[in-house]
Amino acid sequence: MTKKLNVGLIGYGFMGRTHSNAYCKVNHFFDMAYKPVLKVICGLDEKEAKAFSEKWGYESYTTDWKKVIEDDDIDLVDICVPNNVHAEVAIAAAKAGKAIFCEKPLALDGAQAKKMVDAVEKAGVANFVSFNYRRVPAVTLAKMLIDEGRLGKIFHYRANFLQDWTISANVPQGGMATWRLDVKAAGSGVTGDLLAHCIDTAMWQNGQIDSVSAVTETFIKKRMHVETGKVEDVGIDDACTFICRFDNGSLGNFESTRYARGHKALYTFEINGEKASIAWDLHDLHRLSYFDHADESIVRGWRSVHVTDGDMPYMDKWWVPGLQIGYEHTFVHQLADFLEGLDKGEPASPTFRDALATQYVCDAVLASAKDKQWKTIKKA
Repeated sequence: MTKKLNVGLIGYGFMGRTHSNAYCKVNHFFDMAYKPVLKVICGLDEKEAKAFSEKWGYESYTTDWKKVIEDDDIDLVDICVPNNVHAEVAIAAAKAGKAIFCEKPLALDGAQAKKMVDAVEKAGVANFVSFNYRRVPAVTLAKMLIDEGRLGKIFHYRANFLQDWTISANVPQGGMATWRLDVKAAGSGVTGDLLAHCIDTAMWQNGQIDSVSAVTETFIKKRMHVETGKVEDVGIDDACTFICRFDNGSLGNFESTRYARGHKALYTFEINGEKASIAWDLHDLHRLSYFDHADESIVRGWRSVHVTDGDMPYMDKWWVPGLQIGYEHTFVHQLADFLEGLDKGEPASPTFRDALATQYVCDAVLASAKDKQWKTIKKA
């Protein structure tokens, strides 16, 4: 018998839509013991919260997130608000005994994230962080190939995440639309927003990062702040590049920027091993590139694997071979894994503690860029 899981979603922006879509779809495609029920949506603007509740089918709406926490009917608190609010909401939800689903990055910094980890582990509540790119079937397949030993010893891991939406000096900082450019709301720029995805995926596939050496740049030093109307200093990083060593001895090279003209969301990674290499591109997310040195020399070369067959990760839940899925499905996949973890009493990853490890790498990257020195990563 399906058990109801009453959801209180805090935040109705872009991520609020992706999470709501996942709640609506998951039971149609996955056989789950739990069925999410959209109980309440919370947002700053009452009119917009009401409109969101009506569009997505939430039973009620509020502008006070504390009412969501205090509601005994709510089982799961889903946090889709700017980074500076994550900790307060998550810690309160943990104390109230709620399961927690939180957008990435976990917090503004490692110290704040550690408090969140302590809170959920003390309360013993289920917790999950939305690093959704793990659940792209091709990315999950890459993880499987690595775990099977097909690549052999790993030598190199390289990743980048490139955008171009902040090149104009007329783009403001702060407010609901551009809070990611406000250091007080975001904590960092591309490091926490984009590279956090790359770091999480890399450590999931290739193990912990041991040390980093980084450089960052803020190309536009001052921007108008939406809330004050004044031109103020910009405190976030517009671009970041770092090299690293993994615990397994492999080397890493990571780059992210919002100043790569022509790129809206170019996320790629390539992993080179002694036996084989794999590569993936978000713009062609249903394909995994694979090179196997064991192939005969006359046919040896990169092959493009179309990740749509039913024996590939998650794909048996969708259509038929040859018909691909997209970005929004990653949120359905991670929700399905989370719900399965709830049913089995086994936490789905990434948990808050997993995300703390990523947060510590981000902290070290920013510290390295500031001090111009190598930094050893703190263990989560």
